[in-house]
Amino acid sequence: MDLTAENTAIVLDSTADFPEGSDRFGNWRVVPLYVRFGDESFRDYVDLQPADFYRRLREAERPPTTSQPTPADFLAAYEELSAYERVLSIHLSRRLSGTYESAERAAAEAGPRVRTIDSETASAAIAILALAVQRRLERGTTDKEIDELVERYRREARIIFTVDTLEYLAKGGRIGKAAAMAGTLLNIKPILTLADGEVLPLKKVRGGQKAYREFERSFEESTADDPGLRVGIAHAEAPERLEALERLVRKTRPQAQIEVATTLGPVVGTHAGPGTVGFFWFQDA
Repeated sequence: MDLTAENTAIVLDSTADFPEGSDRFGNWRVVPLYVRFGDESFRDYVDLQPADFYRRLREAERPPTTSQPTPADFLAAYEELSAYERVLSIHLSRRLSGTYESAERAAAEAGPRVRTIDSETASAAIAILALAVQRRLERGTTDKEIDELVERYRREARIIFTVDTLEYLAKGGRIGKAAAMAGTLLNIKPILTLADGEVLPLKKVRGGQKAYREFERSFEESTADDPGLRVGIAHAEAPERLEALERLVRKTRPQAQIEVATTLGPVVGTHAGPGTVGFFWFQDA
């Protein structure tokens, strides 16, 4: 079957931090996760926007918790897209959340028209993969080409990020092998990545400037200046860090396309914490 933007839809979950997806593309839908402060439950980006979330986070006596969409949430999205012959449902790494499993259960009920894809990544990196899929749909593609894209993305896409503290990742149980960095000296910035869907440590540096230089080094060493270089940047209450990385991209790789520049939403922000900044890139057509 030839897959096109007219016969194939894309479903993301809100941890892609790309809430504008369904406004930009008529064949997209975004299914929200949930964040809870005490007895109050909010849908990510729907009932609670990032600015209000970070304000509540600063004021909360207890940290919020998060939960994945239910299978029924995904099934409702798939049914809303009943006019499409196929649905590609692209989600947060299954090693970080039960979101993918919820999508799988819904897809099993929806039937073979729905295919679930574990991105093995998080945040804007999910959006970059979905945008690569959309480009192929717009020119016409096949399941084989999508398979090849996803496998290459998992191998080649780069994600590095730093957090002000590992406390939030630790509380949410998402710290992975980066746990060895916990409890380090004041002003130490951990440089982290995601590999095989798990948070892994790369190195420790002292201070924000050295963290920026590590981002710069990694980006320059692993990229070439090419219009196919796709970049994403995400921050949690750190707009100056996002702006610094935008300047870095424009200075060192002026032909690159910054596809996503976003604020981490309530769910990802719960686990990453204020001050986090993530840098994502992928060489594509």
